[in-house]
Amino acid sequence: MIFQKEIILPKFNRGFHIITDYINDAISSFNTNEGILNIFLKHTSASILINENTDYTVRNDMEFFFNKIVPENQPYYTHTFEGPDDMPAHIKSSILGTNLSIPISKNKLNLGTWQGVYLCEHRNKPNNRKLVLTLIS
Repeated sequence: MIFQKEIILPKFNRGFHIITDYINDAISSFNTNEGILNIFLKHTSASILINENTDYTVRNDMEFFFNKIVPENQPYYTHTFEGPDDMPAHIKSSILGTNLSIPISKNKLNLGTWQGVYLCEHRNKPNNRKLVLTLIS
């Protein structure tokens, strides 16, 4: 069977935010014991990934690292219509990605002990971000 649901996340400030609970809550209505969940982020200036879910300093370090390797206000950017964070947000999204596949067991994400799903908000202004959750069971 295939189940699909689109969810809208709350607005998050720029940075790396754990959204695992939002996803688990959304898929609880699917009532399936096992399968594969595809998570697709419908945006080009944010991204999703799996990483450390316990120590918040990992999220801070990720933000600092990506700001260093993809800085704002560079003279070589021509796509700057929406501000100095515009093109860097697109580059970060391209590096990190907008799609994940995660196994489902007992109607929940089957992640490792220290793993969580992040929304990586790369824009200075918070936005509501949309996820399409597709479960193949």
